Amino acid sequence: MSEKHRAYFNEKAVIWDQMMEHKPHEKLQEIFGTLEFESGSTVLDVGTGTGVMLPLLKEIVGPSGKIIAFDLAEEMLSLAKMKNGEENIDYIQGDITVSPFKDNTFDVLICNSCFPHFLDQAASASEMARILKPGGRVIICHLSSREELNAMHRSLGGVVGNDLLPDKNEMMFMFEQAGFNVINIDDLDDRYILTASISI
Repeated sequence: MSEKHRAYFNEKAVIWDQMMEHKPHEKLQEIFGTLEFESGSTVLDVGTGTGVMLPLLKEIVGPSGKIIAFDLAEEMLSLAKMKNGEENIDYIQGDITVSPFKDNTFDVLICNSCFPHFLDQAASASEMARILKPGGRVIICHLSSREELNAMHRSLGGVVGNDLLPDKNEMMFMFEQAGFNVINIDDLDDRYILTASISI
C-alpha cells in the first residue's frame, strides 16, 4: 500500500464498521468453516482493518493458536484492538510487501477484502510465500465477485479507484511466480476465494 492508502484508511477507520454493515458476517463463517483450519494454527490476518475476522479466527484456532492482526493503518489497528482485546492476538502495523516477519512463520495467511489495495501485488504474493510455513496456505477472500468488486472500486474513485483484482490468468501467474504450486480460484456471484499453498 501507499502512504495515500494509509491516510485514506486511517480517515475511514472511525466509520468503517458502519460502512460495512451490509456485509454478512454469516457468509464469512460459512466460507471459513469449509476451509479446514486446524486448532493451534498461527494465522496472519493481513489488512485486518477493524478486526472483522478476528472473532472468527479466535474461534477456529482455539486457545493454543496465535493470531497476528496486521494492517498499514494504525487507526484501524487501534479499533481492532479495542474491539477484540489482546488474548491470543498481537497487533502489528506494516506493509505486506515488506513485512517484518521471519521466514516460515505462519500456517495460514488471510487477506479478507484487502488484496486489490496492495500497491505491488506481485511483491505481496512473494512476501506471503516467504513467511508461510511449508504446506501452509494463503486465502484471499471477498464477499462479492471479482467483477462486482472492481466495479465498486471504480465507482468510489479517488485513492481506491484503480485498486482492482486481476483476472484469473494473471492471479494464477502471479502466485505461480511467487512459488505457489497448488492454486485454486472460485469466482462466484457472492464470493471470490483464492487459496494457494506450496506443497511439501
